[in-house]
Amino acid sequence: MTNQTDYNRIKQSATVGKTVGNVVIYALLTIWGVMVLFPFYWMILSSVKSYSSYNSEYIPMFFAQSPTMDNYVSAFTAVPLGRYFANTLIFTITTTAVMLVVTIFAAFAFAKLNFRGKNIAFILCLALMMIPNELVIVTNYVTITKLDMRNTFLGLILPSVTSVFYIYLLKENLAQIPDELYYAAKVDATSDLKYLFKVMIPICKPTIITIVILKVIECWNSFVWPRLITDDANYFLISNGIQEIRENGFGRENIPAMMAVVVVISIPLIILFLIFRNKVMEGVSRGGTKG
Repeated sequence: MTNQTDYNRIKQSATVGKTVGNVVIYALLTIWGVMVLFPFYWMILSSVKSYSSYNSEYIPMFFAQSPTMDNYVSAFTAVPLGRYFANTLIFTITTTAVMLVVTIFAAFAFAKLNFRGKNIAFILCLALMMIPNELVIVTNYVTITKLDMRNTFLGLILPSVTSVFYIYLLKENLAQIPDELYYAAKVDATSDLKYLFKVMIPICKPTIITIVILKVIECWNSFVWPRLITDDANYFLISNGIQEIRENGFGRENIPAMMAVVVVISIPLIILFLIFRNKVMEGVSRGGTKG
């Protein structure tokens, strides 16, 4: 009887401890979530406040007394933001598509094909990651300028169509696929391209989707390279548009209008992440492929 009582007491204590632990964990996660989401809330809140009401708040208010959408109208009238959106879409989609083709074929070659100098070539590719980005930008700028590609989409796109990191990430994922599948496919007279598209790409789809989303975000937020390589407004991207709005449009003091622009620019990336969030999480957490 005593043993049963002690067992129940220990079980009850363990249950209470587990409950307290869960409460603490969820409380910390809630606090962290609020800290992460608050800047987005403040951005949206500021964008629906009028210029006068925003400047009249000596103590910032956490709600808008008279919400207005005028700032969003001004965002598309102060500068040709719609054209900058279209340019950014062309740049992002084209760059991501070409980069994906290069990454898939390069990763497949390094992961499954046998050719002379493969290991040396892969080591040299990894060594490129050690070169500071500033040196790469300078070299790319000189090259594009000499090729007379400034103020062209080709000049914007070409330096961004390869990524050693993405090749390495996909190569490691492809290497997890058992070689027995590849040898069995070769016995069945399956070509390398058919094996790549029918077997390997479907298995590694979460990783590929993750790479695509990361590249889209990288292109969408690109700032330094577009500012260097373009001075013609016909080829400006969103990043150029923000700077132009800041310098020639709203000015630095019109914070609500600037926040409206940032909200408009952020919406596509937020929607993209919400649509593919499960695939992103699967691609990030996936450590290998079970045979």
